[in-house]
Amino acid sequence: MILNYIVKQSDFYNTINDILIKNFEFSNRLRTKLIKNHKIFCNNQLADTRNSIKAGDVITIDLSEEEDNSNIISTDMNLNILYEDEWFLVLNKPPFIPIHPSSLHYTDSLSNGVKFYFNQIGLKKKIRPVNRLDLNTSGIVIFAKCEYIQEQFAKQMLEGVFQKEYLCIATGILNSKSNTIELPIARKSNSIIERCVSKQGKPCITHYQVLKEFDEYSLVTCQLKTGRTHQIRVHFSAIGHPLLGDSLYGKKSDLIDRQALHSYKIQLVHPISKQKMIFECDLPNDMKNLIY
Repeated sequence: MILNYIVKQSDFYNTINDILIKNFEFSNRLRTKLIKNHKIFCNNQLADTRNSIKAGDVITIDLSEEEDNSNIISTDMNLNILYEDEWFLVLNKPPFIPIHPSSLHYTDSLSNGVKFYFNQIGLKKKIRPVNRLDLNTSGIVIFAKCEYIQEQFAKQMLEGVFQKEYLCIATGILNSKSNTIELPIARKSNSIIERCVSKQGKPCITHYQVLKEFDEYSLVTCQLKTGRTHQIRVHFSAIGHPLLGDSLYGKKSDLIDRQALHSYKIQLVHPISKQKMIFECDLPNDMKNLIY
């Protein structure tokens, strides 16, 4: 995991720090960490990042340092890999699997499976999920292979470059076939899990479009402008169309034994190549059987 930059005659950078901050967009925290650990070089020599630079200089940042990931148990798991390169891993998460280990899922979370996979490919790095899905929500989850990539994706999320789209099955027939739900969401009092619409909540925006209608439910695509916990579930419950099978914000269903929600598409810009990338994954069978 090496980043290189060759200083050009036309550059306005005066020091190595300028390159780290303005070109690579390192956070101050990570930049300080790399300097302290002697991971920044100029022409293959350990560099003082305050030094001036000249055209032709080769600036190298070494991100390959091993990290302690012993906090997560390694578990052999059948991972559905949609894409992988040196910098990140894209997975299709099935329902009923959490992303993070917990007291109830200490060894069977997606992170446990990624830890096993990293061991198999000889990558000793912390387990860094970029986006998060509820236990019973299926779909795309991205894992960064180093701290720098995690930072870049977090920045893309704040800037709206990292875009997530979901497919859900909402109960009933929606009057408006394409609309935006803009309702603030807050944690529900006396609950560590449940959220609710509240004037004291954080701003939340969900764009949606109905794709197909059935007798008692509708297939809907949703694009999140914000990414709050349970946002789609809370928003559709608030407009009177809770997701099918959502026992927390609606009610259980005989048709599906979870909330019918799937993260099917993510659009981003590769932090290294700067290419626009789009990842998609098909609906799982429990949702597919309801619409075909």
